[in-house]
Amino acid sequence: MSTSQKVIELVHHINRCWLDQRPRDLEAVFHPDIVMVLPEFGGRCRGASELIASFEDFCANAKVHEYDESELSVDVIGNTATASFRFAMVYEREGCRYRSTGRDLWMFEAIDGEWRATWRTMLDVQEEDAPNVS
Repeated sequence: MSTSQKVIELVHHINRCWLDQRPRDLEAVFHPDIVMVLPEFGGRCRGASELIASFEDFCANAKVHEYDESELSVDVIGNTATASFRFAMVYEREGCRYRSTGRDLWMFEAIDGEWRATWRTMLDVQEEDAPNVS
């Protein structure tokens, strides 16, 4: 399997973990010092525990009705890689539905032969009300 394919599989694994309500499983693939820069560079989550807690909060308080990824691209240079993809999601939180779109950007590092997520941000995020479907 190529290095790019390994990173692609890791991206799919990360998304499967939170979509399947298993954010604790992310601990195995997050670098302990991972950083997430919030959309619009409005703040930061520092460390795997804090980032996993944000996924746990989302999983506990939101229900995903639709999720789609497209335009996944990976660039590998030495022991680092970036992956980005467009996403579209409809989720429900506190009785309201929202449609969220944007681009997810991840950075990875190969450490002792294992790829670990080290940095993440979300770009071009748009959120709008989504109609409830009966």
